[in-house]
Amino acid sequence: MQTVSNFNFAGKKALVRVDFNVPLNERFEITDDTRIKATIPTIQKILSDGGSAILMSHLGRPKDGPTEKYSLKHLVTPLSLVFGVKVKFATDCIGEDATSLAEALQPGEILLLENLRFYKEEEKGDEVFAQKLARLGNVWVNDAFGTAHRAHASTAVMGKFFTDKVAGYVMQAELENAQKILEYSERPFTAIMGGSKISDKILIIERLLDKVDNLIIGGGMTYTFSLAEGGKIGKSISEPDKVSLAKELIEKAKAKGVNLIMPVDNVCADDFSNNANRQTVNRGEIPDGWEGLDIGPESVKLFQDVIAKSKTILWNGPMGVFEFPNFAIGTNAIADAVVKATEENGAFSLIGGGDSASAVNNAGYGDRVSYVSTGGGALLEYMEGKVLPGVAALEA
Repeated sequence: MQTVSNFNFAGKKALVRVDFNVPLNERFEITDDTRIKATIPTIQKILSDGGSAILMSHLGRPKDGPTEKYSLKHLVTPLSLVFGVKVKFATDCIGEDATSLAEALQPGEILLLENLRFYKEEEKGDEVFAQKLARLGNVWVNDAFGTAHRAHASTAVMGKFFTDKVAGYVMQAELENAQKILEYSERPFTAIMGGSKISDKILIIERLLDKVDNLIIGGGMTYTFSLAEGGKIGKSISEPDKVSLAKELIEKAKAKGVNLIMPVDNVCADDFSNNANRQTVNRGEIPDGWEGLDIGPESVKLFQDVIAKSKTILWNGPMGVFEFPNFAIGTNAIADAVVKATEENGAFSLIGGGDSASAVNNAGYGDRVSYVSTGGGALLEYMEGKVLPGVAALEA
C-alpha cells in the first residue's frame, strides 16, 4: 500500500477523502474537531510538497438532497483558520462549479467540495458518480478510515480510476495500531468492551477470546449477561433473545482460559435522567422499576486492578450512560486507569473510536493514551477480520 510518506505531491491535485462528519451545534459551530485535527498532517504534506488538496467528505445523513443543516460550507472558516490559507468552496461536489474551481486550483491551495451525500449515488457506490469525482484530480488519497467499511463511491469505487492511490496518515496509523493490538500485543492483554448491545460486539468479542488474557465487560450489555446468570435487572436495557448467546460466551471464555470480568455492583436509577434517584446494588439485584446506568464502586476497583497489571489495553464502549454526569463516574474512572497504565506502566493503549473516544477526549486524556481511533464501526469490522472496501481499494 502506497502511503503519503513515500509519495511526492509536487504539481499534483490530490483528491483527498477525509472524514469531516463532525458534530455541529444549532449555530453550525463545530463542537468536536478531533476528526479535522487528525487530517492536518496529511493535508500539510500535500501542500508542502507543492501540491494542492481537493477535500471531499460527507456530513450527517441528508435524506433528500442539499440541506442547509448538512452543508460543508459551515466548515470553510474553521478549516481556513486551521490551515492558515483561505479554503475555497465548491457549492457542488461534481458539475461546473467543482470542475472550474478544481481546474484553477494552484499549488498550496485547498478546495472543499460540498457534501458527497447530497447525491444518493455516493452511498450506492455508483461508478459514474465516482468517475465524475475522479476527474477533479490526478491522485486519490484516502484518509477516511472511519468510512473505510463502506463501499461508497468516494471511499472505495474511485480507486478504479486512479493509477496513483495513496493512504493518508490517519488511514496508515489506524491500520498500524490495529495490527499492533491484534498481532503484536504484549501480555497481559486486556480488552474492555462496553456499550449497550451484545449483538453489536459479538463478532469482535469472539475474535478477542482467542487473543486476550482478560475481557472486561461493562455498559448496558452486562444486563443481558446478568439475565444469563439468573439475575434480576429491573427495567435495565437488555437483549432477552441474546441470553443463550451470553451463556455461550461465558463458556467459551472458560474453555479458552480467558479471565471474563463482569461488574460486581451497579449504580441504578428510578428514571432515565441525570437527576434520578440513585442507589448502588450488587450485580443481579436491581429492583423492579429501577435500571442500571453505571458500574458501581467495587466494580471500578476490580476493573482498575486488572487494567493496572496490563501491558496491552483495547477499550471500546463506555461503562454506563456517560452522557449523564452522575452516571459517568465508572467510564471516567476506567479512562483514568487506562491513562495510568499507559504513563506509569508503559502499557500500549488503543481507544476504539465512538463513545469511548469521546469519553477519553472529553476527560482531556486524548494525548495521554497510546492511540485514539477515529474509526468506530470501521475499527470494529477490521478487528473482526472483515475486509474493508476502502482499504482493499488502496491495495488493488
